[in-house]
Amino acid sequence: MDSPVARQGPAGAAAAPGAPAPVFAAIDLGTNNCRLLIARPLRENFRVIEAFSRIVRLGEGLSASGRLSEAAMARTIEALKICSEKMARRNVAIARAVATEACRRAANGAEFLHEVKSATGIDLDIISTAEEARLALAGCAPLLEPPHRQAIVFDIGGGSTEILWARLLSGGRTEVIDWISLPFGVVNLTERFGPGDSHSGSYGQMIDMVAEALQPFETKHELGPQLKTGFIQVLGTSGTVTTLAGVHLNLPRYERRHVDGCWLEFPTVIEQSRRLASLSVPDRALHPCIGEERADLVVAGCAILEALYRFWPATRLRVADRGVREGVLVELMRQRRRQQHGRRP
Repeated sequence: MDSPVARQGPAGAAAAPGAPAPVFAAIDLGTNNCRLLIARPLRENFRVIEAFSRIVRLGEGLSASGRLSEAAMARTIEALKICSEKMARRNVAIARAVATEACRRAANGAEFLHEVKSATGIDLDIISTAEEARLALAGCAPLLEPPHRQAIVFDIGGGSTEILWARLLSGGRTEVIDWISLPFGVVNLTERFGPGDSHSGSYGQMIDMVAEALQPFETKHELGPQLKTGFIQVLGTSGTVTTLAGVHLNLPRYERRHVDGCWLEFPTVIEQSRRLASLSVPDRALHPCIGEERADLVVAGCAILEALYRFWPATRLRVADRGVREGVLVELMRQRRRQQHGRRP
């Protein structure tokens, strides 16, 4: 898998004794969202200084045209300008910006990266599905806990869904046993089937399509029967699972501190998904944890989730409001510690 590529300024050098740790930043540009995280190292972890997230729908229309639209690129560049300003204001010394499925698939993806660099100064790195999966796992690793010995971790994105089967090792480390990237996310499924509803049958059609793509992975590993041992943890990281957690907890507004790391009864989540599929888009938008920006996309994510549950009917699901951004930060900070260690006599 690819190794991280970091931008380092003069502050990226070894800090003088007593000097504050350098500031790190990670940008995750997906098919639907643009996310930024700025943090300082804190022992083996980090402390978040500032976070930013905006729905940009970069992949809007991509399935039909094969290209990123001018409107989508303009929205995304405006969001990245905000990221650039925040990074400059926080004196970020070491940063990495990654782009995923929309830029991987778009015929004009490379052209868009040049536009971003020119307009914002940000160097976007288009990462493979393998690296995307690995970074998501690295970002979520603190939420994988004993007595579980293995984990199924999934990340439902805008244009693809990454699924990992991992082994939990000592010291909080993880090892990927196998992984798969499904070419379905909330944006391209919604564009194909509409906003999804149980009345027309489109919700069931989405579930069946995703399940068909997932079947070979389950046939190969037979994880479903292994879940009954109780030693496999199931964890989801995505806007879909965090939104469903907010709805389930009946939050008056979305708050990460209530959602990140929480455990949900998986069968209850599936019932909730079906209820959302029975509502109209305007009715979904009324919930403060969904809103107008997610109302047309959330049911496609629910369909992907239900397809996963069809094979892996775990009793409980752990929710992670973290993923690729956090994984990027973890790897950048580990890389810097290794460099510092190498300088010592």
